[in-house]
Amino acid sequence: MFPIGDEEVRGAGPPWVTWGLIAINSLVFLYEASLSQQALQDFIFRYGLVPANITQGVGLGTILTSMFLHGGWLHLIGNMLFLWVFGDNVEAIMGHVLYLGFYLLGGLAAEAAHMLFNLGSDIPSVGASGAIAAVLGAYIVMFPNSQVRVLVFLGYRAGVTRVTALVFLGIWAITQLFNGIASLGVPTSQTSGVAVWAHVGGFAFGLLAGFLFRGRVSQVRYETRGT
Repeated sequence: MFPIGDEEVRGAGPPWVTWGLIAINSLVFLYEASLSQQALQDFIFRYGLVPANITQGVGLGTILTSMFLHGGWLHLIGNMLFLWVFGDNVEAIMGHVLYLGFYLLGGLAAEAAHMLFNLGSDIPSVGASGAIAAVLGAYIVMFPNSQVRVLVFLGYRAGVTRVTALVFLGIWAITQLFNGIASLGVPTSQTSGVAVWAHVGGFAFGLLAGFLFRGRVSQVRYETRGT
């Protein structure tokens, strides 16, 4: 299932921060795509978060830079799709400045969770997934009954349906939690390559932040975006 739309806050101004984050992530990835294989590897290891380095006090700046790197087109597109669908409503409630701070702090919380379970890892972690997971956590608290338009594939057929944010994001969160628990065992092809604990950590941070701002939601109205 892929989210393609939701109910938006009526009368909210342009989500400048969400659009800006999408633009920055996309531009950085275009730069990555322009590099040779060796240069790209060096770039990822220089600006990606390597837990083993952080525990030794090396490369602390990667705690921030790693949030804007991605490992491939699908990684980028998937993250930006979720940010585009869910980020604007959260930004509308928090306001531009607080939303940006929340997004960055959510990314830090996600990376802290990832490092906690991977202290000795020398594999770089990259991507906006943890910060976006924080956005999803806040969204499910603020807009649990919002109707999310979802693209569903059944074999060779595809269709669009609507489910509540509580159902869609609830399934997403439970999947991440179980994947995180599974990753604590022996590494396999099914439990490697995705920093699931970063998703869990970011989502948990978003839940807490969502409760702080939930009171503002009653003051707004919504309208369905799209058909």
